[in-house]
Amino acid sequence: MKKQNVRTLSLIVCTFTYLLVGAAVFDALESQNESDVRRELNSEEMKLRTKYNISISAYDELRANIWKVQPYKNGRQWKFPGAFYFSLTVITTIGYGHSTPQTDSGKVFCMWYALVGIPLCLIMFQSVGERLNTFVTFLLKHTKKCLRLKNCEVSQTNLIMVATILSSFYLFTGAGVFTHFEDWSYLDAFYYCFITLTTIGFGDYVALQSNNALQDNPEYVTFSLIFILFGLTVISAAMNLLVLRFLTMNTEDEQRDELEAAAAAQTAVRLEGDVITSNGNVVSGAQENPEFNDVTSVCSCSCYNLGRRNKSRYTVTRLPGKISHLLPMHSVSSGKDDNFMTDIESNSVLPFQHINSKRASV
Repeated sequence: MKKQNVRTLSLIVCTFTYLLVGAAVFDALESQNESDVRRELNSEEMKLRTKYNISISAYDELRANIWKVQPYKNGRQWKFPGAFYFSLTVITTIGYGHSTPQTDSGKVFCMWYALVGIPLCLIMFQSVGERLNTFVTFLLKHTKKCLRLKNCEVSQTNLIMVATILSSFYLFTGAGVFTHFEDWSYLDAFYYCFITLTTIGFGDYVALQSNNALQDNPEYVTFSLIFILFGLTVISAAMNLLVLRFLTMNTEDEQRDELEAAAAAQTAVRLEGDVITSNGNVVSGAQENPEFNDVTSVCSCSCYNLGRRNKSRYTVTRLPGKISHLLPMHSVSSGKDDNFMTDIESNSVLPFQHINSKRASV
């Protein structure tokens, strides 16, 4: 349990540290470019307003109109192909934002649709990813057998390596295809594939938005949909392996803790009743974890109470006193009588001292 708490705390610290590092890097890379682009755009705006004598309010209205009309310039977004594409971006949580519902009924249905579709999609991809890992395990095992390797078992490391190679190949291949259809640079196409399959979905690059592709190029539409679905399956398989590896680490720690607890319980001894310690003190009701039978108890006097398991085993709490007052009054003037009384007292005390020393040793 202690290791799990340390691991969880370490993950929290690493995550926040990673966020701070990312913020610092993005600030260094993008801040200056943002200032330059903003200055350039403001300069272009002033030139247009001066050239066509446009007021600030009229220019703002024109800019808002251009922003609103942009999705409609990319083709019909709400016919069945476009609606299917939008539905896919909703339940996969990609959410490009290239088109959004504009009617109240459409917004309400979108919320309910996402509420049911997102968990369904996550479970489906998780299940398909597990089946994919099982199939890859089958292939790897038989490949090792064909190669006559000594160890034919498939480890999680093997699966993670295969998933990484398959994901990389899929990303590079998809980037090449989108470079051809969208006229993007290869870096921009690879960036689009990565942002899409990791469900980040910024929306700065969106496929099927040029040349009226949603209506005029059904082959490209089909490829884009299959690319997203199968790509998310591959990524889910890789994520499933990583999550499974982390859960396995937690399970191993839990099993180790349980084994240590069981081992400690097996070495413990239970004592019932009053226990006489080595310094002569009496501990009432002292108990430890019971794991042994009374017959096999380490206590030397367990044979006294084999028939009384539920009763207190120890009854002597102090050394017995002298018992001379319980004997008949006789003349004790002779040395023979004195020796007799001494023998009686010593014989009556020695057994109890012997028992007490054994109990104290426990």
